[in-house]
Amino acid sequence: MSGTRTDAQDPGATDGAGVLETRLIDIGREEFAREVWGRTALLTRSVGDFSDLFSAAAVDELIARRGLRTPFLRVAKDGSTFPDSSFTSSAGVGATVPDQLDDTALWRSFADGATLVLQALHRTWEPVSEFTTRLSTELGHPVQANAYVTPPQNRGFDDHYDVHDVFVLQIAGTKRWIIHEPVHPDPLRDQPWTVHRAAVAEAARGTARIDTVLEPGDALYLPRGWLHAAQAQQEVSIHLTLGIHSWTRHALAEQLAQAALALLADEPEMRTTLPLGVDGPGGEVDAVRERLAAAVAAADTTALFHRARRGQGRPAPLGPLAQLTAVEGLRTDSPVRLREALAARLEGSRLTTRVGWLDFPESDVPAVVRLLDGEVHTAEDLGVELVARLLRAGVLVPADR
Repeated sequence: MSGTRTDAQDPGATDGAGVLETRLIDIGREEFAREVWGRTALLTRSVGDFSDLFSAAAVDELIARRGLRTPFLRVAKDGSTFPDSSFTSSAGVGATVPDQLDDTALWRSFADGATLVLQALHRTWEPVSEFTTRLSTELGHPVQANAYVTPPQNRGFDDHYDVHDVFVLQIAGTKRWIIHEPVHPDPLRDQPWTVHRAAVAEAARGTARIDTVLEPGDALYLPRGWLHAAQAQQEVSIHLTLGIHSWTRHALAEQLAQAALALLADEPEMRTTLPLGVDGPGGEVDAVRERLAAAVAAADTTALFHRARRGQGRPAPLGPLAQLTAVEGLRTDSPVRLREALAARLEGSRLTTRVGWLDFPESDVPAVVRLLDGEVHTAEDLGVELVARLLRAGVLVPADR
């Protein structure tokens, strides 16, 4: 974090070992970053117990009692995805929304060998939400979470690759994973495996890079593009997949081009009409290329990058009743802290966050810089009026002493 008043942000990776080192890998963070990240697969045996994150009971709770709707669940078998209408229905009087999960239909599909895919668990299951928030903060890349629940001796999907990196955490049962090296390394988000279907099928017939059975407590890291297929063994398999939507150099290039075009829009010469004619732009291309190159050199993508980064995540949950109690009961000794996962950034006297932006008088800027450390502060320490304003804005939340 920058210590200046004009460029400060909330803390990124935690001090000391974070969840990456303590929960997902048995090598150091630096070694992982240097030798593994985005380069190769990594299998880690018995890295820990994941039952605090997810379980069989959690599956039943979400499907039978939470009133989940599509697209929070998919159903798949042998490479085919079921239509939503086959496992959704209205929930009756007072809950007639037609796309709610039908637990009876899901049970019948599951009993017939289908895999249940609980999607976006970072939005629906608190332990997973807290974990993915911490991991995303450490990695600097957005993280999502899905759970795959597969009956014995079945598999939901054929050989394929993902367009994001993944950590696979085996929760219950066992599952055999067959992994091959990429046919299209580092695919972008608009380059799915179906574009290379024939190459994927051919590669899957070759010798596997990894052929192993994951047991509870095992973790597997796969960079985007690595081919994989998995099949449950003698019992129901449950695993979590943490999808890491990596920022790429191509994404930065897109932002650079966007910033350059914005600069060119302010140049009167670039807004003029091309000459009449039917032969195309002709010599105009070289002149435009020269101006575009100059604009790229002058473009500053910092604001675009941070805006895009904020837009790809969500802040920590906010309880409106607890927040109202904090506002109405605010005293000088009231403890508060920065809301987690805000992606807060102070530039000059403007604070930008995932919940909007706020401008401050110069007198408040030092206090705003202090609150960005993520530690617990009192209203007296920061200023009661400032704290009240930030509680109402959803930037600060009440904290335990």
